[in-house]
Amino acid sequence: MNHSIGEVLATAQLAPVDARALLRHVLGVDDAYLIVHTRQALSDSQSELFDALVARRSAGEPVAYIVGAREFFSLEFKVTPAVLIPRPESEALVELALERIAPDRVQRVLDLGTGSGCVAISIAKHRPRAQVVAVDSSTAALAIARENALRLLGGHSKTPSPSMGEGWDGGALTLPHQGGGNSNVSFVLSDWFSALADREFDLIVANPPYVADRDPHLAQGDLRFEPRAALAGGADGLDCIRSIIASAPQYLSGGGWLAFEHGYDQAARCRELLAAAGFGEVFSRADLAGIERVSGGAWRARACA
Repeated sequence: MNHSIGEVLATAQLAPVDARALLRHVLGVDDAYLIVHTRQALSDSQSELFDALVARRSAGEPVAYIVGAREFFSLEFKVTPAVLIPRPESEALVELALERIAPDRVQRVLDLGTGSGCVAISIAKHRPRAQVVAVDSSTAALAIARENALRLLGGHSKTPSPSMGEGWDGGALTLPHQGGGNSNVSFVLSDWFSALADREFDLIVANPPYVADRDPHLAQGDLRFEPRAALAGGADGLDCIRSIIASAPQYLSGGGWLAFEHGYDQAARCRELLAAAGFGEVFSRADLAGIERVSGGAWRARACA
């Protein structure tokens, strides 16, 4: 006799939230369906698949990689082990970006280390007049990001302009927006700013690696399965942040903003680095848990002597 939805959820030796996520994936339904149809029996094939997914989760594999998706900023993103799993705390970076981008103006936005594209695509979705450029040093990550953009923004591939410079991977997307015209999200293979030539942006955002190389958390939980290059940021976790702060002024327009995510205990040090580099209006922003997770500042171009 096959077990029912209610029985399967009650006996799965997983956290309830994980068990529901896996069963939703197996059945292709939402949470409301699971609640209403607790007596529905699973077929043999459904039971076998659910048991296999439970075994993978019991071995530590992240649910997001098992089901191949994770929700971020009310959008569902495809994820694979080639990209970091989008996290709720990163939504603070998107919220800050949306505050800095006027809905009715064309502004240039750069997303460094885009991964799945969750930050860049969320910004493009809510600010369709913005010209968003998303870069990553991983071709596999860029493929995932482009796929997410095509699905979530409804764009079509086109050849990027030669003015973009060398390193552009040919994955620009032209996306429709209200009021006519086009809004762009473009993807480029680049190690931070290396392939951006003389481009200028009104806003640069980043979720760089910021975990210390020897942090024990790298060997625990979901982090064990995520790409280490996207997590570890040197001895104190700040190597990539230092590099971004040092280089960003060359790519910011006068009055442009830099904002980036960092670790729970790094806000004060990040503000010091920003101020020392000449940024003004330096700030830190807390996430929903009250932890300072995003810092940044405005770049005021120095007058020529």
